[in-house]
Amino acid sequence: MITYLLECMTIQLVFLLVYDLLLKKETFFQWNRMYLLGVFVLSMVLPLIKIKALTMAVPETISQYQQYFLQLDEVVLYASQSDETRWSAIPWNLVLPILGSSIMLLWFIFKLIRIYQLRKRGTAFKQEHYVKIVIPKSQQAFSFFKNIFLGSDIPKEKQRTILEHELVHVRQWHSLDLMFFEISRLVLWFNPMVYLYQNRVAELHEFIADSQSGSSDKKRQYEMLLSEVFHSQNVSLVNQFFKQSLIKKRIVMLTKQKSKAIYQLKYVVLVPLLMGMLLYSSCDNEEKLQAYDQEMVVGDVNNLSGVQQDALYHKLEALSAGGNEWEFKLKDEDSFILYQGATNGSTIVFKNKEKVIPATMTIVSPDINAGIVSTDLNAEAVYGTDSYGVQVPFAVIEEVPIYPGCENSLDKRACFMENITEHIRKHFRYPEEAQEKGIQGRVNIIFRINTDGEVVGIRQRGPHKLLEDEAVRIISKLPTMVPGKQKGKLVTVPFSIPITFKL
Repeated sequence: MITYLLECMTIQLVFLLVYDLLLKKETFFQWNRMYLLGVFVLSMVLPLIKIKALTMAVPETISQYQQYFLQLDEVVLYASQSDETRWSAIPWNLVLPILGSSIMLLWFIFKLIRIYQLRKRGTAFKQEHYVKIVIPKSQQAFSFFKNIFLGSDIPKEKQRTILEHELVHVRQWHSLDLMFFEISRLVLWFNPMVYLYQNRVAELHEFIADSQSGSSDKKRQYEMLLSEVFHSQNVSLVNQFFKQSLIKKRIVMLTKQKSKAIYQLKYVVLVPLLMGMLLYSSCDNEEKLQAYDQEMVVGDVNNLSGVQQDALYHKLEALSAGGNEWEFKLKDEDSFILYQGATNGSTIVFKNKEKVIPATMTIVSPDINAGIVSTDLNAEAVYGTDSYGVQVPFAVIEEVPIYPGCENSLDKRACFMENITEHIRKHFRYPEEAQEKGIQGRVNIIFRINTDGEVVGIRQRGPHKLLEDEAVRIISKLPTMVPGKQKGKLVTVPFSIPITFKL
């Protein structure tokens, strides 16, 4: 989601820069209005468009392969249950967006109430195409949908000009444009582009109304703008006549000569710009990998990103297609996984890929130096073998191991995670020696649930042995579970879970 929002804002910024540099000073107000509204909507859609042809044209473009470890959510443990623990448990990634949207919703409702109160306070005169509302003891002038608000203190000779101006807003439904951005602000309140686009569109509304209002004496019109004092309050969802920040710009546009028709060719710049945005959105902007002929370097071999996953599939596919003996390393700073071509029937199956790859796999960590373990699996097997000689599933497990008490749960994986987290917190004891020495950090735990439902093969990697031992002690206390199944057969399932110790 964060990637999507960043892409949206980037595209919106590029389109806005094009508008400010090339189009803003032209008098093609209606075209500019359509441009701003169109590109804003387009910016929300483009990041969702992935054109395969464009993606494949980019060098080193990589997609995903199925993660062989079932990565569990991180568990954070504290030395004592303090206020820090309670605050850390709050899902701020959800609370902050909801809080921001709630504040914006209250502000939006408040603005609507203000308009409603002005309508009740004023005297309504129904006309053929609009409703004129005269506000007593006021010099405000603005429109909201079919309602035109005029202060009673505005001189009668000026009211006609203002009415002609506001009628343009009414006829062209300018309030819909502003309402669109107001609603966008409820969700995208943190996006500065929404406010900038709304500001630009509000400017265009005034330019359009000035250029199309019936007043033929433009000199008199902008003299009136100069002489007036801005009394109305700033309400972003209405079209205000006396808006001080816009008066100078409106005068400039009123006196500006109409742009030549040939300048409309500036909009042609949208074509290459749109193609560039499509290319940008089609390319995966996740971490690009450092891929070599015989190895790929990643941050953590146990937790690959989506980009890294598909890279591995394509590389192994290419190597196996060569028909010769081959090997390939997927490595991080501390360990690596060695893939080798297999002729003994061992195969690796990737999710959503029809082709299987004849290969075996060896997981090599600092404490493991064993070689490849040969297998007797037939050609239809969906498992490779690790250096312990146990089966490792590469495809999605059809039936994950079931934690005791989760047998009737609709979401057994969610139930598994909930119970394993509860188990870790229940059995956790922060080592006293580690507290005294100020030792804290994250311990990565890898373990397997075998075909008997027992936890085996616990491996750990952390900042200190004290924390590693405590993490192993907790995981070793996990109860016996219902083992996982693949194609009706009991299988050994590997898991990876990070446990963070904090003082």
